[in-house]
Amino acid sequence: MYARFLASLPAKIAVPDQPIPIGHYLRQPQRLVNALVDPTRLERLPDNRFRLNVRPLNFMMLSIQPVVDLKIWAEPNGTVHLRSVGCKLRDMQYVNERFHLRLIGKLVPTSEGQMTYLKGEADLEVNVELPPALWFTPQPMLEAAGNALLMSVLHTIEQRLMRQLIADYLSWASDQTNDRSARIESLSWPANARG
Repeated sequence: MYARFLASLPAKIAVPDQPIPIGHYLRQPQRLVNALVDPTRLERLPDNRFRLNVRPLNFMMLSIQPVVDLKIWAEPNGTVHLRSVGCKLRDMQYVNERFHLRLIGKLVPTSEGQMTYLKGEADLEVNVELPPALWFTPQPMLEAAGNALLMSVLHTIEQRLMRQLIADYLSWASDQTNDRSARIESLSWPANARG
């Protein structure tokens, strides 16, 4: 028996004002991924791809642990795109052959008046042939549980955007500003010393 689960989540996150716009920060996929995901669960692959070992998730009576390959890239204006390019479930060969996950996300820095926001949307879809143990569970119950699980995954990503990504951006912007000030000071110091 096949089942299809869907979740979609829009996001709008206020970005604190900094001397360096967040679009510059967003053009660094490695930094962005490290802010969104526990780095100990991440492996860098070629071509801006990353392998993410997701924490175990509970669905009905099953415990599943997805391993998702993601591709992340940024446009010159800072718009970030994320797409799943592969997925398997750890230790579940039977389900792996009948499992497909699709994640598509987009994050766009936008200005509204004096404020900057990150606006985005993430869509997550899973198609799977359920193991026989779940065949007698009513379809509406399965769909509700599956959709709720996917939505909880998207909410976790949103929370990390609001906390870790913004905190990392503020730290990065501060470091960049301090480095720039130090370089300008070191270039101007000899001229002042001669004065």
